[in-house]
Amino acid sequence: MKLLVQKRGELQAKQAELESIFKEARANGDGDLDLSKVKSLGDVSDVAKAEKIRELNDACGRIAEEVEKLATAQKADDDTRRRQALLGRVEDEVKHGDPTVPARREERASRKSFGELFVESKAYVEGGWKAKTEGKIDVELKTLFETAAGWAPESIRTGRVVDFATRPIQVIDTIPSGQTGQAAVVYMEETTFTNAAAELAEGGTFAESALALTQRTESVKKIATWLPITDEQLEDVAQARSYINGRLPFMLRQRLDAQILVGDGTGDNIEGLINRTGVQTQALGGDTVPDAIYKACTKVKVTGRSFPNAVYLHPNDWQGVRLLKTTDGAYIWGNPAEAGPMRIFGLTVVETDAITENTGLVADTMQCMLVERRGIDVRVSDSHSDFFINGKQAVRADVRVALAVWRPAGFCTVTGI
Repeated sequence: MKLLVQKRGELQAKQAELESIFKEARANGDGDLDLSKVKSLGDVSDVAKAEKIRELNDACGRIAEEVEKLATAQKADDDTRRRQALLGRVEDEVKHGDPTVPARREERASRKSFGELFVESKAYVEGGWKAKTEGKIDVELKTLFETAAGWAPESIRTGRVVDFATRPIQVIDTIPSGQTGQAAVVYMEETTFTNAAAELAEGGTFAESALALTQRTESVKKIATWLPITDEQLEDVAQARSYINGRLPFMLRQRLDAQILVGDGTGDNIEGLINRTGVQTQALGGDTVPDAIYKACTKVKVTGRSFPNAVYLHPNDWQGVRLLKTTDGAYIWGNPAEAGPMRIFGLTVVETDAITENTGLVADTMQCMLVERRGIDVRVSDSHSDFFINGKQAVRADVRVALAVWRPAGFCTVTGI
C-alpha cells in the first residue's frame, strides 16, 4: 500500500514537471510550442530540451505501468481480505450463536423460486397444466428484462458481398487480343486476287493476273462509366475501395463483351461481328439447329476460306440442341446424368446471353482481333460539380479499344433458331 502511494506521488510529480515545461513553451499564448522560452531546463539547446521532454514522458509511462500493476495487486489483496472476513463472521455465527441468524434464514426460506411457485400453483396442483387449461401465477417483477429494454443480440456482419445477378464475361476471352499506340487500327486488305496462272506452250503469251489492296481503318472507341462516393466511404471502409476497383472495371468489360457481338457501329458504338458488312448468313428454314450450324460452317470454309472454331449461342437456343432426342427417347448430346459436351461438330459452344436470342454465330475467331489502345484506367477526383464542398468523390473508369475484323466472310450468322 505504501509503495503504491509512493509511486502515485512520483507519477504526479513527473506529470506536473512535464506540464510546467509545456506551460513555459506556450508562454506566447498562440498554442505553438517554443522551446526557447523554457528556462527551467537550463541554458541548453532546443534539441537537448526536446530530449529532456521525451525522457520525462517515457518516465511517466514507466511509472504509470508500475502504478497499474501495484493497484491490481492491491485490489486482489483487498478482495482476499474481504472474503476471509466474511468467512470469519459465518464461523462466529455457527460457533457462538447470533440471534439474527435464524431470522435471516427464515427470510431466505420465505423467498421462493419461480419453479417452487409454479408447482405450488392452483393451475398445476389441480391438473390444469396437464389439461392445458389456463392458470395464473403471480410473480413480482417490476421490469421485464427483454431485448427492447436490455441488450440487443450482437450480430457481426461477414465480409462477403453477394454480387448482383448479372451477365458474366463470356466473349472477350475467346477473341485474340493485341495492342496499338494509335487512335485507329489501319491495315491493308487484299480486295482483288485474280490468278491467271496457267500452263503455257513454248513461245506462248503469259496470262495477266491482278492484285489490288484496299486500306481499312478501325477507329478506337471508348467505353466509360463513373460512380459517386463519399469521402468517408473511401477513407473509413477499406473494403469499399477494393469493391469499387473490382466492379467498375467489370462494368466496362461486360459492356465490351456485348459490343463485340452485337454492337451496331453507329456513333461511338463498336461494330460487332454480327453487324459487320460481309458477314455471311444461314437461315434455319426447315433444318434442325445442328444442320443449320453445319451449313454455316461450310459457308465459312468455302466462301470465307477460314476454319471455324466456335459458335456463339444464347443459352435458351443451346438448350434446344442439348435436349435433342432420338425417336426412341435417347439424348443425342449425352445422358442427362452427364454434363454433356459443350461442342458441336468440333466447334466450341460459347453460351452467352449477350447475343440476340434465336440468332447464332459461327466464327473463325482468328479472323478478328480485339486491339487495346489503353487498358482500363480508374481515376478519383473531387472536381466534379459541387463534390469538393460536399465531401464527395467521383470515381471514373474507361477503356479504349478497337475491334478489327480481318475477314468478315470468316463469320456466319444462323438466323431463325
